[in-house]
Amino acid sequence: MLKIQFIKRPSPSTINMLARRSQSLRSRNSEPVSSEAVGLVQGPLADMVAACDIAEKTSGVMVEEIQGICPQHFAMIAIFGDTSAVAVALIAIGEKIDKKRPDID
Repeated sequence: MLKIQFIKRPSPSTINMLARRSQSLRSRNSEPVSSEAVGLVQGPLADMVAACDIAEKTSGVMVEEIQGICPQHFAMIAIFGDTSAVAVALIAIGEKIDKKRPDID
């Protein structure tokens, strides 16, 4: 079962929190990440790899792995992009992996 969250207009603190937990975002220290929306998807590792593939093939988004405390069992990805692209990606992930449509409002 996936946990899916949709954040419109994320605050600078939210972006900073995600950047601290992403190796590739931390390495972009001179280039800040800005995004109209962020989608967060958490679940088993195999589902997160598939979710990343679905998101990038479905819409023009950037997907980053977010490191947590239990990477062997559960992982999280952050999907950055404009509001509609992130929403489309989250809906596609929900329908293809979780077999249900997430609440994107």
